[in-house]
Amino acid sequence: MGDLDDGPDQHPLSSEEVEQAILKLLPNTYFDLIITHNTVGEYTRHLRHEETGKAVINLWKSGKITTKNLWLFAYEDDKGQHYPTPIRTANIYRPLGSNTWKEKHRIITDIYGFKGESWESRTTPFAEAFWEFKSSFDANNWLTNRKNTL
Repeated sequence: MGDLDDGPDQHPLSSEEVEQAILKLLPNTYFDLIITHNTVGEYTRHLRHEETGKAVINLWKSGKITTKNLWLFAYEDDKGQHYPTPIRTANIYRPLGSNTWKEKHRIITDIYGFKGESWESRTTPFAEAFWEFKSSFDANNWLTNRKNTL
């Protein structure tokens, strides 16, 4: 997330700070598809993921970015009781083939540098799931009404 703190002891940032960080990283402001973090995080509690998801929805609503589709990761961990797992009832649920999963795991370990026994390595899912939005109105309504609360 650019140069914003992504460590375990994160302090809340203002929505403006997160939005500006996102805009500074983008090569343009129009996209066919944006995939970003869920506004409740992908697992029990990653503040920067939550702030990023909200900021992307706010940027789309305000017209500072545009997209045909927005996908938010759809995972749940039963409030930290188990590793995050893709939500089968999400708008999009896609099992990964063996080769795709192996490549994803290789990226986690070889490129990102997480060890084989790390949390990140052990939680590499065998499927992906997303909440899908085709309008900023729907995404904002979802955010406002907290329909995304797990």
